[in-house]
Amino acid sequence: MQGTVKDFDAAARTGSVLLDDGTELPFDAEAFAAGGLRLLRFGQRVNLALDGGRVSVVTLSTFPLPAREA
Repeated sequence: MQGTVKDFDAAARTGSVLLDDGTELPFDAEAFAAGGLRLLRFGQRVNLALDGGRVSVVTLSTFPLPAREA
């Protein structure tokens, strides 16, 4: 799933993403760390993985999502 960064707090490593249908999804520091990124900026396209309705990974749209453990 892809979305666009709406906001990002570099100190807290949290933020939110807008899906193409306008739905806003927040993400926590754990989801940000799982994507291996150091920074995001407003308007950046990202790939998302969801786990039980919660964003579990945020990474750049040009990067693959990490493999999930079985």
